[in-house]
Amino acid sequence: MKAAIMVPGADGGRWDVRDVQRPVVTPGHVLVHVHASSLNRAEFRRLHTVRVRPGETAPEARTGGGDAAGEVVEIGRDVSGIKPGDRVMGRCAGGFAEFALLDAREVIPAPERLSWEEAACIPIVFVVVHDALFVSGQLRAGETVLVTAAPSGVGVATLLLAKHLGAKVIGTSRSAAKLERLKAHGLDVAIVTGSQGFGEAISPVIGEGRVDMVVDNIGADVLAPCLKALAVGGRFATIGRMSSVTKGELDVDLLAERRLHLYGVSNRLRTSAQRAESARRFAADLLPALGDGRLRPVIDRCFPLDQIAAAGAWLEADKHVGKVVIRI
Repeated sequence: MKAAIMVPGADGGRWDVRDVQRPVVTPGHVLVHVHASSLNRAEFRRLHTVRVRPGETAPEARTGGGDAAGEVVEIGRDVSGIKPGDRVMGRCAGGFAEFALLDAREVIPAPERLSWEEAACIPIVFVVVHDALFVSGQLRAGETVLVTAAPSGVGVATLLLAKHLGAKVIGTSRSAAKLERLKAHGLDVAIVTGSQGFGEAISPVIGEGRVDMVVDNIGADVLAPCLKALAVGGRFATIGRMSSVTKGELDVDLLAERRLHLYGVSNRLRTSAQRAESARRFAADLLPALGDGRLRPVIDRCFPLDQIAAAGAWLEADKHVGKVVIRI
């Protein structure tokens, strides 16, 4: 089968599309004929940050892709409730390939209304944002959410799910054109963050203590102004670190006085059982809306598998609004 192999190296790594052996089905897993897989920024960060010094042995190359949408072709031992031919979507290790193994516990039915490309946008980004808004954040109708880097994949998913809940959404971006595109998807207030700085851009629009929740995709360099924007009892969720700034100062007086809740959302260190529970809760809460068309992912553009390097360059250049998808 064809697959896009992530090859770390001294130059920051590269993608190699080549023929590899088809995965062997293992107990508790299903083999899926993949039709589409989405790009996630964290994967490209790993590709570029794994560098090899002269004389060292390079890490083993592996198939990229953290999610997949396709048809089940084979089920492993101890799997029930799934059969060959089922339309599914789910997290995986190796979605940039013609076939991929998925943990049966994380498999989510793919509604007929969704295209394969749309279904491929769901397993990582939408499940993570559901965790942030529904599970940890307990967002309610009528509340206000500030979403930083709103045109990103996580940002757009946050906009869509927050509007689905009936919340007001304020989005930031350095691009006025991107924010204008998001108004068609329900963005209520757009804030262009330019050369004057993030805090200086949002303060005249939001003021202090007027936001119920912040979903941050930028990093610790915007932590202080985001916390100042939160009302008493406000919640701050960090998901992305696009700026690569991971450390900042925390005003503990502000934290205490406003009774703020700060939490991170990531699946990296969660157990397989915890990831499976997240998928189950997501399906219970949002699969009906995906099935009847009330909720649909926003796709910026699709690339064929052999153009994965170009797809990655497009994403890393921040030219997209929503998700970038690989067609297998």
